[in-house]
Amino acid sequence: MIAEVGPEEIDQIGIYQASLEAMRRAVASLARTTEVGHLLVDARTVPGVDLPQTSIIKGDKKDASIAAASIVAKVHRDTQMEMLGRRYPAYGFERHNGYGTAEHVAALERFGPCPIHRRSFAPV
Repeated sequence: MIAEVGPEEIDQIGIYQASLEAMRRAVASLARTTEVGHLLVDARTVPGVDLPQTSIIKGDKKDASIAAASIVAKVHRDTQMEMLGRRYPAYGFERHNGYGTAEHVAALERFGPCPIHRRSFAPV
């Protein structure tokens, strides 16, 4: 299950808390459709879930299920960036995936932020 937190909410609670909230939402959605007995989490504990969980430092290198979840998340993010690149072609999202590269910063300076930019993103 994939869950997201939008730019406005990230601005309100911060990127770290937003990532935990996305995980909580994903677990909540998954728990409605399957029997979930235990969570394995990469270096974190997901708040607000009533399941036992194990935080594994560098879990993506030590556990195949955590590694797979990391890959699914990256592919999902990259696909979103490709779609946003088509919607907002001036910013080059499909090339830098939202990272603060020189190209991204230059586009922000030239065009200003678009609706999907987090206002808490330092170059904005």
